[in-house]
Amino acid sequence: MGHHGRVATENAVAQVGTAPTTTQKRPGMGAKSVKDMVLSLAAVMLAGLVIYYFIPHSGGNGVHAVEGGITSSVDSARRAAPYPVLAPSGLPKGWTATQVNYDGMDATNAVWSLGYIDPNRQYVSVQQSNGSAAAFISSVTTSGVKVGGTSTINGATWAHYQGTDYRALVLETPKVTTVVTGTESFAAMDAFAATLRSS
Repeated sequence: MGHHGRVATENAVAQVGTAPTTTQKRPGMGAKSVKDMVLSLAAVMLAGLVIYYFIPHSGGNGVHAVEGGITSSVDSARRAAPYPVLAPSGLPKGWTATQVNYDGMDATNAVWSLGYIDPNRQYVSVQQSNGSAAAFISSVTTSGVKVGGTSTINGATWAHYQGTDYRALVLETPKVTTVVTGTESFAAMDAFAATLRSS
């Protein structure tokens, strides 16, 4: 009996070592995977909605203020840019800076951008570049075309453009192209442009 007991034990050990490695799903695993996928998709969609809500767009719903204000960014851009960087001075109450950026990686196409939501919850920005004027204007005005009318602001004549999403005031000089663009009326953008200063 002892001998047979030992053989039975050895056979059991051998069977354990050669057991199939195929794992079977526990009941409910398929449903759990689908649930996890749906939750992940919902999280991605929620993140997209948050990004859409807080980035300025044609609906003028971007209301996320620039943290810490814009002063240090303006000062840094003015030190680095190869042209006079413009920013508003003395804007009335109710304007919120929502976006500020200076990209000087390419000295021949350095781009300055400063965007606001105004008291009417419309988007207005000033953008500048010393690169190709035509390409820059097309980009920031959403493929805008020149329309009738001009604005004379602080002694300079700005052309009017109308794009698919934005209208714009455009001032071209030998050193830099400046565009005031947004969802506001030309009159409101004239008033904003009148506040722009280089220091």
